[in-house]
Amino acid sequence: MIAGVFFGWSQSGSYWLLAGAVIYFVGNPIVTIVFNVPLNDALAAVDPQSANGAAVWANHLSQWVMWNHVRAITAIVAMACFIMALI
Repeated sequence: MIAGVFFGWSQSGSYWLLAGAVIYFVGNPIVTIVFNVPLNDALAAVDPQSANGAAVWANHLSQWVMWNHVRAITAIVAMACFIMALI
């Protein structure tokens, strides 16, 4: 898909296709790897019954939900870009 964008810049929708691909790649797998997975790992490493576990959970809840919203929004924006590429 991306290779087609680089070799077919003159085709209509190429910029939308590239924008959608970049937005999706940065907003979903990269955000997951950089933010969500470390938060999950930190939560899995603590005893849930400890005071530290409660603190880690509170941080996890606020941070993980925020980054999950970023993933959802970037997926929607990428989808809109792909739709614009089709139009």
